[in-house]
Amino acid sequence: MKFHPGRTTRALLLPLTAGLALTFLPAQAAHAASTLTNGGFEADGTGTATPTGWSEYGDTGASYTESGGHSGSYRLTQYAASAYKVETYQYVSGLTNGDYTLTAWVRSSGGQNAAYIALKNCGSAEQRTDLPLSSSGWIRIVTPIKVTNSQCTISINSDANASNWINVDDLTFTSGTTGTSIHGADISSLAKSEAKGGVYKTSSGTTGDALAILKSYGMNYARLKVWVNPADGFNDKAHVLAMAKRIKAQGVKLLVDFHYSDTWADPGAQTKPAAWTGHTYSQLKTDVYNHTYDVLNALKAQGTTADMVQIGNEINGGILWSEGSTSNWSQLAGLLNSGYDAAKAVSSSTVVALHLAKGGDKSGTEWWFDNAVANGVKFDAIGLSYYGYWHGPLSDFQTTLDDAASRYGKPVFVAETAYPFTLANNDALENQIDTTAKLVSGYPATVAGQTKWMNDVASIVEAVPGGRGLGVFYWEATWTAVSGNGWDPTDATSGNGWENQALFGYDDKALSSMTWFSHR
Repeated sequence: MKFHPGRTTRALLLPLTAGLALTFLPAQAAHAASTLTNGGFEADGTGTATPTGWSEYGDTGASYTESGGHSGSYRLTQYAASAYKVETYQYVSGLTNGDYTLTAWVRSSGGQNAAYIALKNCGSAEQRTDLPLSSSGWIRIVTPIKVTNSQCTISINSDANASNWINVDDLTFTSGTTGTSIHGADISSLAKSEAKGGVYKTSSGTTGDALAILKSYGMNYARLKVWVNPADGFNDKAHVLAMAKRIKAQGVKLLVDFHYSDTWADPGAQTKPAAWTGHTYSQLKTDVYNHTYDVLNALKAQGTTADMVQIGNEINGGILWSEGSTSNWSQLAGLLNSGYDAAKAVSSSTVVALHLAKGGDKSGTEWWFDNAVANGVKFDAIGLSYYGYWHGPLSDFQTTLDDAASRYGKPVFVAETAYPFTLANNDALENQIDTTAKLVSGYPATVAGQTKWMNDVASIVEAVPGGRGLGVFYWEATWTAVSGNGWDPTDATSGNGWENQALFGYDDKALSSMTWFSHR
């Protein structure tokens, strides 16, 4: 991520009328497990109030079958013109005890007090997954449960306001479990913030260590960027080493994000460090190796070995322009492999990731990684930036993530995402997301909207088939508005256009949106 004053947003989804028959691309048919009756809602045709195999409770007129399924002809819809509460459920018995996962394809208008799928009465704690907002594309969500009493109730719920709607289809209930291992945050801003007087507080107002506060909510991975010789002296090797000690002391894992620059590297800029200017391609390969090895070996030497490394940041167009541009894939491959080799030379167990800012761009992600694979680029994992206000709808994000995991046989994760908790400013610089028109439809700029965004993104990562969805990093959890800690390392007076997307409020207190760290 980089701060871009005046960056424009993509037009996003428009709400569609509930019950409207929507056109969609054909998808593979999902086959329900034998334990679940009529999981595709195909048994009854349209307009059936209580589908075969299912029961209903509450405002039962608000739940019915309707044409326009995910894979078949019909789906379940919950909708009413006035406020309603309804549950559509199925009791399953005779189960062999063990781990099970419910998979469902869903859409939702948003606006409900609650809209979720639950597994309950299974002998262990109830598990829920909220429905992400999507008014056109279908999204697959999963909910795992441990059955200990040979039975389970599958429950589809709406506590809705007038004209809110959900569609649910193709439910399966099969052996296995799901979850994510990375509940992370980028905290690259923290050292400079603290040096400039930044303060962090618990939700009750007690001043504390930002890392400890984040950890207390479930953060288990921290991401730190490293610049070669930054103008402000922060985000360099020395600061990464110092912060790594604090991170590891909290029992938190470490991702080191190499920018291979003295300043922000992203799709719009991959500027060589000043010290490497004028170097030949062969020298640049050595520069990448030596810098990567130097930082990672120093981390290892102090007992804080990096758990994961990014060779470059948002490298859509390559690194170290122009030599490492995607217009010369063989050279780019050589530079990326220099970084990979250096990381593995320090620690063979460190996961080496490549990171693109293409979270909603399936074809663009395929183009990039197809070229990388064809040119022999080595990598262990794929990281994608996904900002919903820039990178398209959640359904496109899921398609991109699923495709990357299956096409390249690698684990995937969200290297960056974020959402505003307010549209108000807390310093003189205009925020990047500062008007309702820039938001993702259905996700308000509130603490609740920020929380829902993060949980819905995490749910989509959790649903990546084959357990290949590692998790999510929040960008930038600690970048509050502190004088002197602006976006430009060459300008001490530059402001922060991101403070409304931190996880600490304008009163410096931890926001309740940190609860997303406890996502499965």
